Parts: sequence; C-alpha cells; structure tokens
Amino acid sequence: MIDRVVATIERYGMFRPGDRVGVAVSGGADSVCLLDLLRELAPRWALRLSVLHLDHGLRGEDSRRDAEFVRDLAARLGIPFRLGVTDLARVHAETGGNLEQLARNARREFFLRFLREGALDRVALGHTRSDQAETVLFRLLRGAGPSGLAGILPVTAEGFVRPLLEVSRQEARRYLEARGLEWREDRTNQDLSLARNRIRCQLLPALERDWNPNLELVLARLAALAQDEEEYWRREMDRLEATHAVRAGSACLLRTSVLAALPRAVARRLLRRLLERVRGHLRRLEYEHLEQVLRLASAGRGEGEIRLAGAVVRRSFDWLRLAPSEDVVPPGFRRSVRAPGCYALPDGTRLRLEIVEMTPRLATAPGYNRNGTILVDYDRIPGALEVRSWHPGDRYRPAGHTTTRSLKDLFQRARVPVWERRVWPVLEANGEIIWAKRFGPAADYIAGPESRCGLRISELPESPETSQTSQ
Repeated sequence: MIDRVVATIERYGMFRPGDRVGVAVSGGADSVCLLDLLRELAPRWALRLSVLHLDHGLRGEDSRRDAEFVRDLAARLGIPFRLGVTDLARVHAETGGNLEQLARNARREFFLRFLREGALDRVALGHTRSDQAETVLFRLLRGAGPSGLAGILPVTAEGFVRPLLEVSRQEARRYLEARGLEWREDRTNQDLSLARNRIRCQLLPALERDWNPNLELVLARLAALAQDEEEYWRREMDRLEATHAVRAGSACLLRTSVLAALPRAVARRLLRRLLERVRGHLRRLEYEHLEQVLRLASAGRGEGEIRLAGAVVRRSFDWLRLAPSEDVVPPGFRRSVRAPGCYALPDGTRLRLEIVEMTPRLATAPGYNRNGTILVDYDRIPGALEVRSWHPGDRYRPAGHTTTRSLKDLFQRARVPVWERRVWPVLEANGEIIWAKRFGPAADYIAGPESRCGLRISELPESPETSQTSQ
C-alpha cells in the first residue's frame, strides 16, 4: 500500500522537497492512516509536517474528545499541532443552509488560511478511493456532467493534496490494525438521514453485491478518466477564452458567431467557463441553463435576456454579455469640461480637448479625420462645454449628413450593443450637441477656412498613465 501511495504522490507531483505540509486529521481511520504514512514518507521529500484539526463543536463531548485524541496523537509523534474551534451550530442557526456544506466550508476555510498566509505549502487530506467512488455515484445520481464525474481532484490549485486516493477505506483500516494504531469513530457516519451515508452504507454495497463487486474501482477509474479529459478541456478553454472572450469589468463579451462556428459540445464548455468567470463558481449551473444561452445565441432575433442563478446573459445584435446578477447598470453622467483638458470617461475612453490656432493647412483640412481627431470652430460654440451620457431622444446632424439623426438610429446602424449606450459620451454646449463618440462632430460646428480658433477633440483609449482627469 505504501508503494501505491508513493506512486500517487509522484504521479501528481504532490510535494516538492522541503514542503511544509499540514495534515488534516479528524481522528477517523482515514486521516490517522494518512498522518502515519506521511510521517514514514516525510524524509523522502524532507517534508515538515504539522497536524491540523478543526473542532466544529457539533457533537458536544465527542467533538472535544476528538480534538484531545488528535492533540495527543500529534504529541506522541512529535509533530506540531494546530487547533481551530468554531461554533457551527450557532452559525447554522443564524444563516440556515445545509449543515454538512457549512461544515465542509468551515474546514476548507480553516485549512486555506494557512495556505493563504504562507504558513504551509500544502494541506494533505485523507480522502480515499472509497470516498472517490461515493462522490462519483452521488454526482451521477444528481445529474452531473463530465466535469462533475471527475470527482475529487488529487491536487488543487489552492494547494490541497490527497495521497490516499488510490487506497480503499478498508485498506486504510487494515493498515492501522496491522500497526496497532487507534482511531476515533464518528457516529454521524451511520446517520442514514444524510444522503452521503445512504450511498455509503446502503446503495453502494447493494450495487456491489448485485451488479459488480469491483464497482468502487470502476467508479474511481471513471473519475481518473474524467480528470484527464478535464485537463485537456481546461487547456483548450484557456485557448478559446483568450482568443474569443472580451473582458469588460466584471462581465464577459462573446460574439454569437463564435458559438455558432463551434461544435455544440465545445460551445457549451466555453459558456460554462465564462459563466464560472462571472459567477465565481459553478454551483447551481445546470445543463438546461447552458442550453437556454445557446438558444438565445442562435436565435434569429438579435436581442434578449436570460437570468440565471448568479448571472444575467444579455444579447444585443451579434454579441452576448455575461455578467454577475448583481451587475449594476452604470448611472448617467454629466460634467463640465474645458479646453485644454483630458478627461477619463465612464466608458473607459478619454476625451482630450485642445485649443489650436488655425493655420491655412488646418483651415483646409477636414474637421473629422481618420485618427479620431476633430477640429471644430471654437468661436461658434454657444456656451460652456459639458460632457454627458447619451439621453433617449438625443438628435443632431453629424458631419457628412444632410438631415438630423437620432443617436438611437445611429446606434442601430452602427450595431452598438445596448449595454454600451448608457454611458455613451456626448459633448454639448448650451443644449446643442457638438460631438458624439464614434459619430463625430455636428456639421454646423466643423472648422473651415473662415475659422480663427479651433477646438481639437480627440477620442483616446484609456491608459493607466493618463486615466486620471487632468485640466
């Protein structure tokens, strides 16, 4: 068994020489077995071990005795002991929710604290092949997809490692018995009101008896295969996300044509990746949710909205915008500006205003040139300048047009997504639009041969060095 544990550690690169490893020990057989094995193997990688134990306080005196047992075990082995204590019953009474999940989250946060603070390089957990089989079966019964069937990961990005994933629960107990080592029994593991315990104590034994005596190994191998598949897809999604997704604050943008060109399986995974980005997790994200988004993206009509748990997906023209459900529509803005000055705008661009003396060359140049620089007749501007967000009903006659146009119509023709319009910049004076982003200056204010003083309006991309307003 020790050889298999060593092979698992080496296969997944769980430890580096000299790592500080916290061993999570509840007092149960699996965690005691893990501690003893790592104590034996520590010299191989020069590991520096410590024992971690969180007392939930859920089982009264039994919880206290578990903590004392683990403390004494660590002392006998000469390994530093770190205890955490939390009143989970009080937390549950205040917040509600699933008590098992609260307990898992509390343990996770306790262990993560040492990793985040740099006190430990790894935290070793005692999950076995039996735990893996139960997890895969549990997720399969709940309708999990390929990602869920990957089960418990041997190594996580946070620093959790699971050296016993190829060892069964019974093997761990036989190891302890052979070495004369004691452990604590958690009576709640026999509580059949808990779904996980019913799978462990009833369903899995029945399936092994009636269908396949090697079912635990079969399910564990299924998890290993799914993990390899997921690693391939992780790299592929990294590539597709970098190529096609556009980050916009807390949101992600994606063209519908990209999804349409991908095989459905790939499109579904890309959506899943982006929804994880904006939600921060994959909980409560179901197959039907992804199908709804795919239907929205493939619909002939270029608009629509879907609200999911923790996210909102909106379509405008050929763009999808995926954002957290708490994503707030930015408020409209208005501010006084003057030339010369450079102003950071809420849409992420900068507006630069410069006063220039008109020369014969400038006087004959077009007012709106290719690089986004505009020259208007400064003397004809009818008052103080203000930059503000677009308002419904805004109209003006852009240079090159013979009639006034509504900005809404210009948005439609330019296929500007609805989420960009809220903070679309407009420069005005005394209620008259002088300029609008992308659509240029008003025809009535273009500088010409008779102009003496020009106002150069430049629309610039945001840069860290100049994102602060200057005047």
